[in-house]
Amino acid sequence: MAFLLLLQINSLFSFRANEDFLQNDIRVKPDLDALGVLGDAGWYCIRAILWAVNYELPKNVIALPDPVKNQAGVLIACGATLYWADGKTATFHCSFLANLTMDLTVVGTDGTLHVTDFIIPYEEKSGPFSVASRSNFAELHTGWVPQPSRHVVTTDLPQEALMVQEFCRLVQGIRDAGAKPEGKWPAITRKTQVVMDAVKASIDKGFESVDVVS
Repeated sequence: MAFLLLLQINSLFSFRANEDFLQNDIRVKPDLDALGVLGDAGWYCIRAILWAVNYELPKNVIALPDPVKNQAGVLIACGATLYWADGKTATFHCSFLANLTMDLTVVGTDGTLHVTDFIIPYEEKSGPFSVASRSNFAELHTGWVPQPSRHVVTTDLPQEALMVQEFCRLVQGIRDAGAKPEGKWPAITRKTQVVMDAVKASIDKGFESVDVVS
């Protein structure tokens, strides 16, 4: 599908953690994982946003006000808005306190992509998504024309097995065929971390705008 001009991305990853998790998991301990939900669930949200914009870094970020922290000061729910120089925006929210949700919505002038399980699929070997192209109101505003279409990507193996398989292929290529390590993955990882650090800085500075420095 063609978005023509990409305008807005929204991503959300939440799960309702039980009391044992909220008290004892390393992701809520300031000396073990001080970024809390931002470093865990927020990472996926930010990576999904960057994927949608072909890994173009935003110009600046502004954290959403009133994040939730535990008694140790670790984030357990937060979000932010990302801004690009050409007018694109993206918003994400991540939480250890809300029902399991993994939504990604990408909106352009001529199309919309919606994925409702973008991290862990509903089923192990399939991944659904829906696409709407050049949508408009039906006559008398009684529906959509055309309606979004639903698609399912299927695999023979679970995504975790495919990840290990691909890793082995890359390592084997380096060992046996003189291939070089792919630079794409560390570059993408660094960009994700740069945005996440900017979000944390915005929270710490009272939700001020923070420039994203590549």
